[in-house]
Amino acid sequence: MAGELSSQEPRYGGYTRFEIELEFVQCLANPWYLTYLAYQKLLDNPEFIAYLDYLQYFNQPKYTKYLTYPGPTLRALQLLQQEKFRKDILNPSVVMKLTEEFLKPNTGNWT
Repeated sequence: MAGELSSQEPRYGGYTRFEIELEFVQCLANPWYLTYLAYQKLLDNPEFIAYLDYLQYFNQPKYTKYLTYPGPTLRALQLLQQEKFRKDILNPSVVMKLTEEFLKPNTGNWT
């Protein structure tokens, strides 16, 4: 099952798949990293978009508890489901607004 910690789980470079996914999903709380993903054309890749959809399991409380910054991380996962946002994140003013939103929760939207 997605995200379960298990001693039987295979390791990749010494880490479980959950640990790797946790590290990656936490990187999404950085708006500049989202811009990097967009510039690399990953946000145009249907397989990558499907992977972001798969990572929605982090919205479940039993996985959210592992997130260092759950608010910004889960917000980024939510926004990345929107095609418009995946294109807009290339705009520096959108990045700045998102940075402000992540630093000061509940202060507005990225649009």
